Amino acid sequence: MSHNGAIQQNQASASRSPVYGSNSRFSIMLFILLVILGIAFAGVNLFNDVSDAGGDFTSYVPFLLLGLALLIALGFEFVNGFHDTANAVATVIYTHSMTPNIAVMWSGFFNFLGVLLSTGVVAFGIISLLPVELILQAGTGTGFAMVYALLFSAILWNLGTWWFGLPSSSSHTLIGSIIGVGVANALIHGRTGTSGVDWDQALKVGYALLLSPIIGFACSAILLVVMKRTIKKPELYSAPEGNKKPPIWIRGLLILTCTGVSFAHGSNDGQKGMGLIMLILVGTMPIAYALNRSIPADQSPRVAALATVTQQHLLELSPGEAPPANAYNVLTDYIRTGTFHPNVYPALAQLSGAISGQIRQYGTVEKIPAQAVSNTRNDMYLISETIKHLKSDEQVKLPAQTQHDLDALKVELDNATRFIPWWVKVVVAIALGLGTMVGWRRIVVTVGEKIGKTHLTYAQGASAELVAMATIGAADAFGLPVSTTHVLSSGVAGTMAANRSGLQMSTLRNLLMAWVLTLPVSILLSATLYWLFTHL
Repeated sequence: MSHNGAIQQNQASASRSPVYGSNSRFSIMLFILLVILGIAFAGVNLFNDVSDAGGDFTSYVPFLLLGLALLIALGFEFVNGFHDTANAVATVIYTHSMTPNIAVMWSGFFNFLGVLLSTGVVAFGIISLLPVELILQAGTGTGFAMVYALLFSAILWNLGTWWFGLPSSSSHTLIGSIIGVGVANALIHGRTGTSGVDWDQALKVGYALLLSPIIGFACSAILLVVMKRTIKKPELYSAPEGNKKPPIWIRGLLILTCTGVSFAHGSNDGQKGMGLIMLILVGTMPIAYALNRSIPADQSPRVAALATVTQQHLLELSPGEAPPANAYNVLTDYIRTGTFHPNVYPALAQLSGAISGQIRQYGTVEKIPAQAVSNTRNDMYLISETIKHLKSDEQVKLPAQTQHDLDALKVELDNATRFIPWWVKVVVAIALGLGTMVGWRRIVVTVGEKIGKTHLTYAQGASAELVAMATIGAADAFGLPVSTTHVLSSGVAGTMAANRSGLQMSTLRNLLMAWVLTLPVSILLSATLYWLFTHL
């Protein structure tokens, strides 16, 4: 088939495709209803949490500021929804396995479930890329400047690439925004830009983002070849005829893979906004969200005992070392620079002893008074991050028992500081689902029509989505963010190459350009916005 003939076939197929239709009245009404219910649900739970924690309602201004910040954070997830989740429904729509409106609602529902059942590991993996001093200042002006710079830069770039129908990565954008804030923060404080980012964690995330599209391309191509050799069903390797639905077993397979990708996307991408929302909640309402008040009361004595034992072990490792004048600064500098100094041990021992003393004084984490929760949370977070760096620091050789106690203490402290209320998961899930309902068409058209020169076959759609589902699920298990967009679009390209269907190089050039530009543009944009917001 000639190139012009292939293009004409694509255009003919597109003219018949229901993808170019408009949203039904039912979907519009459902969208409005879910927006109202989501806002009301978040508001009621927010008031209840603060009330249960002993907060007063003498002023509603903090709630208004918090509401604005939450709406912007959920706006990021909304944009993420119609930018990334659209990839999950492209194959079922272009193989006529589901009608667009049903596919979008189906995908939104399983995104919802994926978010609700997510572990939260990815959320805090993203947050740990931020400079530790900014995380510890979540409630200050610089803390809010950080959050707003991250969110606005990510939203602006996502909207720009969506407008041109480019399946760029929301994960990639958010990572670039975080690096930009870290670099800008370091430069503002007279340090080198490279000192503002946890580069070990950034490289770990970077490898995941770099390798995932390569895995998507190669594995989808290999899977299609294997299917051709083992499953001798000619109808599986043919394009749909008109708007005719595929055989029931093929349709079931494609719906299953769409479901899996949607669920995996929710469990991975949905967490990115959760981490930022928790920073906002900790900064504005520390009385309710700085510490996890749902920890069982009988667990608190264990935390205190572990902190005491750890303190003793650390003091034994540094005999003769005088307690530092400011343990907080010592540990912050160590985390930021990665340069170990003998006074790290007594500093860590000092904060561990302080945590033990507070828990013993008040009995449980839940009873720590409102005026102390922010400092307690910061101390716990700082101890946890220091333990993580000590474990990966090649200069440090800890005795096995000391390392065991440190790991156990870190688990307990993370339980107290790294938690996500269930209502946050619900509203993030709603935002993702609503985003899918609104803006899926542009990205779906690119994935379905503009990557290959021929129409997507059933086997190609199933191969790309099976690989995407497995890749995202594995990344979630390891706490790594990956791009649904990159994995699936590269998977479709891989199946087109393996099938010798031909690739539309203009689209691939645009996708590659978006992939290359996302990181530098988001770094520059977030750094500029952070500098601007800190001056405001």
